[in-house]
Amino acid sequence: MNIKKLLLASVTLALLMGTVPQAAAAQWSIGASYQIREEAPENGFGIRLERELLGAAPVLNLALQAHFSYFSADNYLGANDITYGEVENYDYGIAALGGVSLGLISPYIGLGLGSTTFELGDEADLPGEGSDSSLYWNGFIGAKISPIPVVKPFVEYRIQSTQEFEDLGESDMGNGRLIFGIYIAF
Repeated sequence: MNIKKLLLASVTLALLMGTVPQAAAAQWSIGASYQIREEAPENGFGIRLERELLGAAPVLNLALQAHFSYFSADNYLGANDITYGEVENYDYGIAALGGVSLGLISPYIGLGLGSTTFELGDEADLPGEGSDSSLYWNGFIGAKISPIPVVKPFVEYRIQSTQEFEDLGESDMGNGRLIFGIYIAF
């Protein structure tokens, strides 16, 4: 994983989110998550930072979210489960989301843009060795549960694709992932 790219992206997203006007009741939230998807590597984790835009609105929630996800697994080839290197996939992006507060449950939807990188380890001389990066868009739907105001568990389903919107009907929708996590609001 290229640490310089990650650090630059994190600082840029934090600066962008810091320019959002301050409201008296607006909040920041930081979260961590466990993520499951169908493509390899299948399991990963994520972190996210969220900034509410309408802190004074009692029912409507609008927010900006920066997110980072990391997936890693050993690449096994052959009948003897020989390891040929580690496969890593990470992505980061920014999204706008909107939702409503319905008591303890707050459903939301969102749309965003980001960058994803796929890297194959260099433990063997394989033709696919190296890394590949691309821009993507994502759409997601989820819900937060607020048993106490500071801690908010959430569940989310995200679809991510590097295709143009017009080309989506011609092939598969992209890759989806199920996300379980928790926010801490401050």
